[in-house]
Amino acid sequence: MSNGFDFTALVELCRQTHDAVQARVVRVADTSLAARNWLLGWYIVEYEQQGADRAAYGSALLERLSDALGKGFSVRSLRQFRAFYVHRREIRQTLSAEFLSALPALADNATPFWQTLSAELFGTLTLGWSHYVELLTIEREDERRFYEIEAAANQWSVRELQRQIASSLYERLALSRNQAEIRRLSSEGQVVERAADLIKSPLVLEFLGLDEKPLYTEDELERAIIDKLEAFLLELGKGFLFEARQKRFTFDNDHFFVDLVFYNRLLRCYVLIDLKRDKLTHQDLGQMQMYVNYFDRYVRLPDELPTIGIVLCRRKNDALVELTLPANANIFASKYQLYLPSKEVLKAQLEKIEAELEGGQ
Repeated sequence: MSNGFDFTALVELCRQTHDAVQARVVRVADTSLAARNWLLGWYIVEYEQQGADRAAYGSALLERLSDALGKGFSVRSLRQFRAFYVHRREIRQTLSAEFLSALPALADNATPFWQTLSAELFGTLTLGWSHYVELLTIEREDERRFYEIEAAANQWSVRELQRQIASSLYERLALSRNQAEIRRLSSEGQVVERAADLIKSPLVLEFLGLDEKPLYTEDELERAIIDKLEAFLLELGKGFLFEARQKRFTFDNDHFFVDLVFYNRLLRCYVLIDLKRDKLTHQDLGQMQMYVNYFDRYVRLPDELPTIGIVLCRRKNDALVELTLPANANIFASKYQLYLPSKEVLKAQLEKIEAELEGGQ
């Protein structure tokens, strides 16, 4: 080791290693718990359908089973295990015939079965039990599958998963998509292939901790975003890297400032964000068009895709945006709000759009 490796560095290295390994152990344990609970749900359903003496228990099966198993197996937990299995019943299709045929012999010796499980089931369950408990609160299967895919792909903590569900991420993304793209959300998650795939409306900024009042200047909002940059990047979505705040460029002896400059590594392009305190105007869109044109002509490299411009505002008129911007513009206007949206309102909007799309076929 180098001469600069002092005792303080040793302590820090030990702590970081311990924390990293402990976090891994917790993840493995939580995934193992999910596997166990899926199995218990499977056993319960199989017994309910095929058990020789199931009639003796009837509707009181979970209560009797809870009493027999003891602490840690409440009726509520057993009901969750059963629901988990029912929601993820398709996992059985990925398991071998030997695995499936082992169930009747489990009472004699479950150890070989569990060893087989570690090779087959663990690779199928991508999240821990704490995540699946949250997912079980979602009624719609397509929405539930979307959050499961996104949580696994982005390694969301349970807290982040809760926040994304509370902020209605699925509805906010789906509202700007056609029927085929809505279906794709539930099978593949958020796929970023074009500029429009990045857009959410509204953008929810409740993590800034600002009261919902029209008193904040654009500079105050910008400072709050920089202070909570990590959370803001998560809200923006996949692939965003922060480059600059108040990025200055000069053209014809005039200085211009872009509020926030990001780079999206998935689309390989710059993303410019301008913050507007209140209502969007056509001048705001024109200003963003000028920013985008400048970056496209003088900043982006030949192998990068065209720059994307996003104007964040509290209020906007969709007709004004459509009238001001050309059809192929890489500029978007998106509303932001400082509080969690009403899930019921967004769901109603989505159901209306889905009905219109289906009726137009």
